[in-house]
Amino acid sequence: MAAAARRRPHHGPVLRHVPPLGLLLRGGPVTTLTTARPAERPGRRLRSIGWHLLIIAVLAVLLYPVAWLVATSVKPTDEILSSLSLLPTRLAPENYSAALDGIAGIGVWRFFANSVLVAVGAVIGNLVSCSLAAYAFARLRFRLRGPLFAFTLLTIMLPYHVVLIPQYTIFNKLELVGTFVPLILPKLLATDAFFVFLMVQFIRGLPRELDDAAAIDGCGPILTFRYVILPLLKPAMVTTAIFTFIWTWNDFFSQLVYLNDPESYTVPLALRLFIDQTSESAFGPMFAMSVLSLVPVVLFFLAFQRYLVEGIATSGLKG
Repeated sequence: MAAAARRRPHHGPVLRHVPPLGLLLRGGPVTTLTTARPAERPGRRLRSIGWHLLIIAVLAVLLYPVAWLVATSVKPTDEILSSLSLLPTRLAPENYSAALDGIAGIGVWRFFANSVLVAVGAVIGNLVSCSLAAYAFARLRFRLRGPLFAFTLLTIMLPYHVVLIPQYTIFNKLELVGTFVPLILPKLLATDAFFVFLMVQFIRGLPRELDDAAAIDGCGPILTFRYVILPLLKPAMVTTAIFTFIWTWNDFFSQLVYLNDPESYTVPLALRLFIDQTSESAFGPMFAMSVLSLVPVVLFFLAFQRYLVEGIATSGLKG
């Protein structure tokens, strides 16, 4: 039976055995198939060139003030107002040494330390208060939740100068004018409605099944926020931190209103000291200090720009 099984007839076409790569080894002709690229239409190419030229022109307009600032910071003071050329005829590195020496007997690092203190305090205040308020509006159910959230959004359209006088009156009666408290305390009360709205949009995009699973495990609202929502809220919180840091660092008006001691001046207020109404102004050191003031903002942005794009894309704010 074993021999009969070996002689079982084969039904079907007989295939000729071809060794692997037989044609290639014998030098047989091989045909390759290539896909031809579709011809690019001239109109599309011209449109692409036009868009690139437009983008380059817009970037040139936006970057020219920065280039002018950097170039002016190394110009002699007498050349700043007399020459319109972007490039200096002579470099003046003494502008930076004068800026680092400070002004009015106060070192420049004191101004930077004050700015860092105010900016970091504002960032921490916004992160804590806005995240808690956003979680309440997005997840918790309580009476008048909708009207309160609508009222919070309406404050975005309220000019800052409208509430400045009442705020100043309150802080003045509390004897807090001249300190950093008026610049940091409002951030702890979720007064920046824009960031509350940003985080609400982000939390609403998270599945509610996460909250249900946390509730099954015995988590209340506080533990759910701490262990479920807060780790997922990182992109929106980084976006809030970046914008808060930049806006607070560049703020001039509110710091001018509440800070009256040169020892507590921040960088924007210190730049004003270089301009003297009665004598010659030190424009060279002022522009040099302006360039130095850009360094912390640029570094902070570059460190967290990846999270900034992710936070805007996932919070419903992209156009």
